[in-house]
Amino acid sequence: MLGRAWKKWRSGYMGRLIGESFYAQGPLYLVAVIAMITVAVTTAGAAYMMEYIVDAMTSPEMRGWAHLIALGVVCLFLAKAIASYIQSVFLARAGNRIVAAQQEKLYRSLLRRGLAFFNENESSNLLMRTTQGANSARRLIDVLVTGFVRDALTLIGLVVVMLYQQPVLSIMFFVVGPLALLGVRYILKNVRSIMQAELQSLAEIIRVLQETSVGIKVIKVFALEDRMTDRMDAAIHKVEHRSNEIARLQAIASPLMEFLAGLAVAGVLIVSTLGIAGTAPPTAGQLMSFITALLMAYEPAKRLSRMRVQIEACMVGVSMLFQLLDQEEPMQEKPDAQELLSGPGEVRLRDVSFAYTGATPVINNMDITFEAGKTTALVGQSGGGKSTVLGLLMRFYDPTTGSVEIDGQDLRDVTFASLRRKISFVGQDTFLFSSSIMENLRCSAPDASDEEVITAAKAAHAHDFIMGLPKGYDTQVGENGAFLSGGQKQRLAIARAILRNAEILLLDEATSALDTESEALVKSALETLTQNVTVVVIAHRLSTILEADCIVVIRDGTVIEKGNLNELLEQNGSFKSLFDQQFKTGDAGAPLVAQQN
Repeated sequence: MLGRAWKKWRSGYMGRLIGESFYAQGPLYLVAVIAMITVAVTTAGAAYMMEYIVDAMTSPEMRGWAHLIALGVVCLFLAKAIASYIQSVFLARAGNRIVAAQQEKLYRSLLRRGLAFFNENESSNLLMRTTQGANSARRLIDVLVTGFVRDALTLIGLVVVMLYQQPVLSIMFFVVGPLALLGVRYILKNVRSIMQAELQSLAEIIRVLQETSVGIKVIKVFALEDRMTDRMDAAIHKVEHRSNEIARLQAIASPLMEFLAGLAVAGVLIVSTLGIAGTAPPTAGQLMSFITALLMAYEPAKRLSRMRVQIEACMVGVSMLFQLLDQEEPMQEKPDAQELLSGPGEVRLRDVSFAYTGATPVINNMDITFEAGKTTALVGQSGGGKSTVLGLLMRFYDPTTGSVEIDGQDLRDVTFASLRRKISFVGQDTFLFSSSIMENLRCSAPDASDEEVITAAKAAHAHDFIMGLPKGYDTQVGENGAFLSGGQKQRLAIARAILRNAEILLLDEATSALDTESEALVKSALETLTQNVTVVVIAHRLSTILEADCIVVIRDGTVIEKGNLNELLEQNGSFKSLFDQQFKTGDAGAPLVAQQN
């Protein structure tokens, strides 16, 4: 029975946190615990010394010991002061390391997640779990250590002094404990549900702030200030209300303990005044030592009475932290995964079907070969599955059936690192880190020299506008490139891909944010970049893919047409319809474009 209970506790969130934290921060907690024991002993010793202090002041025969007693008091309080300092410093160090360790572990766990995880979890929720969960873990450990070591030992020491000085009067004190526990049981009924609701409201505050920062243009254009203000006010008021509820519930313990302690002191004074039959009257020193111990026991007893409430409040954040860490990641690397072998770069989808979680299939029995060193364009209406194909090639997802292969190797059998080294990507939503242009470009090739970075920027026709910025390549781009135009960000993304110099290049509307002049410049750069490289490009503007070696038309996750430009135009099918929609130049216009290729 005890063995099963122990295993259950160890496997629970609290058991796991304590086991991991004490194992990792054992030396720091050992010093803190020794200091706490010293604090507890010296606190009890201070109450005990009151007998000698009072007797030395009131009894003539004890006055000769006054100097020795005074020295003992100084040493006692000096030891307590030093121990209190050591306890605070080492507890803080251990607690800060716990917060850092949990946040590091959680962030590493997030980086291992696939795209599906981030699609299903809002960034505000992840941010709240990372910050609040780690801090809750630290507070929980602090509460447990200080409660079970410092407060419990201090209370035990003071009770021993009370029993030693006045055993009968001490019984009055023991009535306080059960009454206080009844009050704490009432508090526990509500604190966990209130804390959960408060954390949800905190997540809403973070969400509104993020949406305001990212969507400020839309908010301004459509005059949504009042709507966003109402959302923020509602979330803030909910947090305020629940914080008040938590404060009210936690505050119940202190007045309860104060009232009961007052009753106990009053009872002790009455009983000691009347005397107890069959016992010798206490000396002034004994009575003062007892009352001092009783009054000093109030604080640790009060903290212990509130400890369970604090534990329940902290456990909400801790459970959210571990729930995030414990989520299974479907996109995992095989234990025996092999390096992706060097090869020409042929990519194939072999009878692939794929569906997002709980959705209808996006890809249906697709079989495509992207020839090595050639450019293959994917075209078709939005929502047909083109971007999903790129996601499968980068192994953001695994196919439901079939396989995705590079040079005959199933991507599920190779390491993530070797796969990512072979692929470069430029998307339509260009992301830039909040750092300098040089650092943003070099992130695709950390070992590249400044000269190589500049050469890549020139190839993407980005060098001229970079040199026109205040600090050139050292210019800070702001959050997600906020200080740059869409076309400038797109050219930086292309320069980043050029610098990568990978064998396979994936382009998802890579020139969508460029004007006609910039597009022409970048197209000439891409012609150099794509030589002897396997290129898969998605484009809604057919003008960007007319020179592709192969054009694949996709509809509803199925390949419906395939061939080069002239072959598809001759088929007079879906591609011909798309072509005519975008090149409405009359009967002579379309053949003219086709003849040029």
